[in-house]
Amino acid sequence: MYKTIGIIGGMGPKATCDLMEKIIASTDAENDQGHIHICVDCNTNIPDRTKAIVDHGKNPIPEMVKSGIRLESMGANLLIMPCNTAHYFYDELIKYLDVPFLNMPFETGKYLKKKGIKKVGILATDGTVQSKIYDKPLMNQGIEVVYPSSENQKSVMSLIYDCVKSHHKDYSEVHIEKVVQELLDKGAEKIILACTELPIAFRDLGIDKNCVDPTLILARSAVEFAGARVVEQ
Repeated sequence: MYKTIGIIGGMGPKATCDLMEKIIASTDAENDQGHIHICVDCNTNIPDRTKAIVDHGKNPIPEMVKSGIRLESMGANLLIMPCNTAHYFYDELIKYLDVPFLNMPFETGKYLKKKGIKKVGILATDGTVQSKIYDKPLMNQGIEVVYPSSENQKSVMSLIYDCVKSHHKDYSEVHIEKVVQELLDKGAEKIILACTELPIAFRDLGIDKNCVDPTLILARSAVEFAGARVVEQ
């Protein structure tokens, strides 16, 4: 009845589950059969994207391509991936795949344009920040972008890697509120949680004011693209 959604996952595993949950929650369905068929490849063999971009680490494209091809062979008519940093490789990745592939930064830019937002702050990995993955999609929509200071960026990375990905540090040890406030002080109307671990952390911390969740935006775009009804917000 609907297109089948394929998720290139494992970047990270929690973010993969978060995206799948948001697809289900965003689908207006009356029963099991009213939901969308979702195929997931939680491929934890995909090398770290930030290390690939910042430190010339192992290229993640081969493993991402393997995941995409596996999902296509499972019947996926649409591909998405719950990793903002991985979208640095998007243009190269789509060369090897045959089905439509939604771009999370692009979908986020379209959403913010509709909302009339003119200036945003970006919280993300060093890979996303340094490669400026969000700059072009947002600036093409007339939206200005600001980033944390280098010192506050360390807190963002700690929240992502030490808290969500590895559980080595308690959320309360990372004072992320000061980072958010810095971006608001720079004139940001909204804060984009431009790493898929961040919506998970912010939910656990009870922070949602002025925040934009690209994972949710991608989920809703995927539901609509698949042909299902999207739950009204």
